Amino acid sequence: MTEDEIQHLIEDATFDYTMGDNDAALAKLARATTAAPGSFPAWHALAEVNFNLRRFDEALVAAEAAHKLQPGDLFINTTLSRIWMEKGDKPKAEHFGAQAKIQSWKDQIKNPDAMKGGL
Repeated sequence: MTEDEIQHLIEDATFDYTMGDNDAALAKLARATTAAPGSFPAWHALAEVNFNLRRFDEALVAAEAAHKLQPGDLFINTTLSRIWMEKGDKPKAEHFGAQAKIQSWKDQIKNPDAMKGGL
């Protein structure tokens, strides 16, 4: 599958999820991660859908795969923090929450003008 086809599959899965068709969403995201195991967006979407379905073990597997691909990503660190908090491991949740905060600060340093609009 091409990168565009993977992205389209992720978008279709996200739509399915928002429409309440969880099985279709999970099936499409499984296809996306199988076809493109190096696709960060596919793994992150799979983690988020599983998290929202309260399938924390499955969410963790997907989030760890995404994290392996982009360990400095603000959003995957936030996702991992949320998963670990739900699983009852506060130290791990705090670790990933801190990583997300550090990435947020790095982003602010790289682009200080982006913060001016929000103040």
